[in-house]
Amino acid sequence: MNNHQSLEAAGFPSAGRVFPVAGHRLVVHDGDHPWVLENQAAIDENWAREVAANPALFNGRMVFQRNLSFADGHIDGEAYLAPFATFLHWRRLARPVGGYHLFALPLPISSDGALIAIRMGAHTANPGRVYCAAGSMDESDVIDGHCDLEFNMRREVLEETGFDIAAARQDLQSYAVQSDNTVTVFRRVFFDMTADEMLARIAAHVADDPEPEIDCALAIRDANPHAHDYPAFMPLVLNWLFDQKG
Repeated sequence: MNNHQSLEAAGFPSAGRVFPVAGHRLVVHDGDHPWVLENQAAIDENWAREVAANPALFNGRMVFQRNLSFADGHIDGEAYLAPFATFLHWRRLARPVGGYHLFALPLPISSDGALIAIRMGAHTANPGRVYCAAGSMDESDVIDGHCDLEFNMRREVLEETGFDIAAARQDLQSYAVQSDNTVTVFRRVFFDMTADEMLARIAAHVADDPEPEIDCALAIRDANPHAHDYPAFMPLVLNWLFDQKG
């Protein structure tokens, strides 16, 4: 296990390098994350500031990793369910060691080769940010004390876009990239629709949703890191994706 060290020291490839993942075992413990116990007052103070700036934020419980390690192609982790305020406080401090974020990112690919991404709504914690439909794991993604990345990916894409990735062709191989104490696990999902058809379907889904998380969907066709307001992991994923040949 990581024992609160850098991800490289815990066996992960260097930051920004994409690597294959053969499997994972992500345990979720009962009780409080040590970050909560050690920083409760500061978490509460930061939450008050966050909500004052964005009253729509919801302090639900999410999976927040305490330890992560990588060996023989497998990711092992230990996490706790923690209030979303915990993650925002950790993120505000530039993601220091002591907490880690791991999430799954399906890459929807249209029949004409575009990556379909979404732009987050102004009322969310990531306003205006552009990335593929995904989200931090929450209580519903914890099955028998372990994180279920497959369920999380299917749930998030369905909620945000209306597409069911279980009905699409998917790569058998998953990959990951790490930076800033964050691990992004991803793989391609192929749809038998053009980018325009997918964007129209998502627009209709958003229009029918009384409380949509996203503003719109976008078709991305190159790795230009400045094309949109990307979070740090997206240019790393885009560089890998558009270097693939099939």
